[in-house]
Amino acid sequence: MIPNPISVSFKLDDGREISIETGRLARQADGAAVVRLGNCMLLATVVANPEPKPGQSFFPLTVDYQEKFASAGRIPGSFFKREGRLSDYEILISRLIDRALRPLFPDDYLCEVQVLVTMISSDPEVMPDALACLAASAALAVSDVPIQEIISEVRVARINGQYKINPNRSELKDADMDFIIAATDKNIMMVEGESKECQEADVVKAIEIAHAAIHTQIKAQAELRDKKGVAGKREFTAPYKNDAFAAHIASVASDKILAIAKGAMGKHERGDAFKAIRKEFEASLTANENGTFSAPGYATELLAADIALLGDIFHDLEKEIIRNMMLNDRVRLDGRQLDQVRPLTMEVDFLPSPHGSALFTRGETQSLTTVTLGNAEDELLIETAATSDYKKFILHYNFPPFSTGEVKPMRGPGRREVGHGNLAMRSLYQMMPKNDYPYTVRVVSDILESNGSSSMATVCAGSLALMDAGVPMPKHVSGVAMGLISGKDQKFAILTDILGDEDHLGDMDFKVTGTRDGICGIQMDIKVDGLSMDIMMQALEQARRGRLHILDAMYNTIPQHREDLKPHAPRIVQINVDREFIGAIIGPGGKIIQEIQRETGTTINIEEVNDRGEVKIFSSNKESIDKALSWIKGIVAVPEVGETYEGTVKSIMPFGAFIEFLPGKQGLLHISEVSWSRLDTLDGVLKEGDKVKIKLVGTDPKTGKLRLSRKALMPKPEGYVEPEKRERSDRGDRGDRGDRGDRRGGDRGPRRDDRGPRGDRPQRPHNNGGDQPQAAPQQQETPDNNDADLAL
Repeated sequence: MIPNPISVSFKLDDGREISIETGRLARQADGAAVVRLGNCMLLATVVANPEPKPGQSFFPLTVDYQEKFASAGRIPGSFFKREGRLSDYEILISRLIDRALRPLFPDDYLCEVQVLVTMISSDPEVMPDALACLAASAALAVSDVPIQEIISEVRVARINGQYKINPNRSELKDADMDFIIAATDKNIMMVEGESKECQEADVVKAIEIAHAAIHTQIKAQAELRDKKGVAGKREFTAPYKNDAFAAHIASVASDKILAIAKGAMGKHERGDAFKAIRKEFEASLTANENGTFSAPGYATELLAADIALLGDIFHDLEKEIIRNMMLNDRVRLDGRQLDQVRPLTMEVDFLPSPHGSALFTRGETQSLTTVTLGNAEDELLIETAATSDYKKFILHYNFPPFSTGEVKPMRGPGRREVGHGNLAMRSLYQMMPKNDYPYTVRVVSDILESNGSSSMATVCAGSLALMDAGVPMPKHVSGVAMGLISGKDQKFAILTDILGDEDHLGDMDFKVTGTRDGICGIQMDIKVDGLSMDIMMQALEQARRGRLHILDAMYNTIPQHREDLKPHAPRIVQINVDREFIGAIIGPGGKIIQEIQRETGTTINIEEVNDRGEVKIFSSNKESIDKALSWIKGIVAVPEVGETYEGTVKSIMPFGAFIEFLPGKQGLLHISEVSWSRLDTLDGVLKEGDKVKIKLVGTDPKTGKLRLSRKALMPKPEGYVEPEKRERSDRGDRGDRGDRGDRRGGDRGPRRDDRGPRGDRPQRPHNNGGDQPQAAPQQQETPDNNDADLAL
């Protein structure tokens, strides 16, 4: 029997209620909780192994977020009709949870922990990413897994100038700021989001509003924990340490490490120098007969477990020395000032074949970025349980192992690549032309060298390549990675354009992207307690100066987007037509549009947007586009009396020619309208297939059929006299003509029905009125033959 579940709830500012429940689902997990807002329900579970694996030296935390399609009443569209590997969308939410939780576990806790968050019920108006970390933290709070603090995460958006916590999906479309912020009761832990050129003060205000909302959510989790009766966290065995041995190594190696740190060496040179110090110390060790080791100047014998600690001891020592050097001496590993950006080199049009390209180098970080232009068929489908959306702007970030001088298997993009690419994509998207831009745009950043801030190199290179491709971006977007090192006595150092080693040893790393006018994207991870908003504001201001420095160099390279696309880039021409013409362009069973594509070599896409037909013609050949465009314009054109057209002779009749002057539209060019001279026949004058310029002179008042003239476009011959028009005389009142009787001539006897076989009888000629021949088969928009008499 399932016991009564335990639950708590709280309300958002707009009155919506969020509930957290435990004790009903997943009871064999170490901790489980269900968070509900509206119809959206997330189940979070946590399980931790009781002991670490032998020889393990790192903390193996796994966080996975997954959406069940059944939660929205849908069946997955894959071949197997089941959920498979995590999508990029799910990976990004998993990273939001992971980055917030990971710093809260004890440094010496090495047991494997798995956090799973699953959406089991969907609400189309609720954004689940803002609730996922709350669910994960609640599951940890009601477990005995030794996390140090309760945490939560909210979305804060600015909509029409007002900040709102966890807005509905429909409201978010109007937001000019969209941030996800995670925090404990005292400290901000993570910030990620995008904005339409907001200011640094706006970011700080959003963080403060989010933190106030998080206080309420943390209080609710603490209440749930207390209701469940969680007494404390489990005990665990910390890994073996030898502080005395570490102090001895510090006395021997500190000066050597400091000298290398101040040497302003390159990445690999500095790394090799640090390794040489460790190898020198290892070479000084002496193996004893009893299996122990002795170190010069260290009286105590060393065990094999002590020798195994050398890697961690030297790593921690290097970290401490470098941090103190930056705090006290204000010197960095490569010799730069704290706010100095590394040397910049930029080139555009670097590759001849892509539609746009750029090579961006900053110090030892390099990105080769390309831009490809495609059509509507190249749009990316982003499918979640609640939504199916197409994206016209795609950015992919690749990080091959050679970029860091390593050998690794190529297994496709990992979570880091997905996260870095998403930050660059969100930043550049703020300056991309929106829905009226007909192209699908794909940006690919290949990192060729990496020593810190490769995602920001992607933003800069992407902006340059987009300008090179002729994409009409109004402004450049650049980015810079920042770091923070804090010490005792409120000392701190803010670092601009951090190296990879500085990223690893810092207390905060954050990346800020934007234009000269404001911030477009931000990603922040904080690993230290008590970071004040004043320090954060200083860091954001220093990041702004660094961003502007890089932007100046980018504008010197290419000040604005190219006026035209590359000659080999595909062209897209877009026209809008009335919705009633969509069927005419497509034709029965797609016959017409397929013919146009086949004959012109173009790709044509038609969709109905706001009760209008949006037609896009795509080709790399301008002549092909012009031909298809002319064809479609002809289909949708409405013939106007008095306009001149070029047509094709479709058929010749004794009384004139039928001319197709627009696709599917024909008119009669009467023999009297071919020339100012009298013609008895069109032989030698026109033949089928001839191109002829004609003028639409009118329509038949009875049938509405079209009447054409060729002679109206010719100069009238000198002395030409218009033929006299004969008018029918007035026959007066003909009065009552009485009963005219049998018109056949009275009693003509019985009808001769038995007339015998007609095989050998000559057929009597059929008179259809004067010398007019029999009617031709009817054609679409083709005048009937009675127009011949009318034209005369």
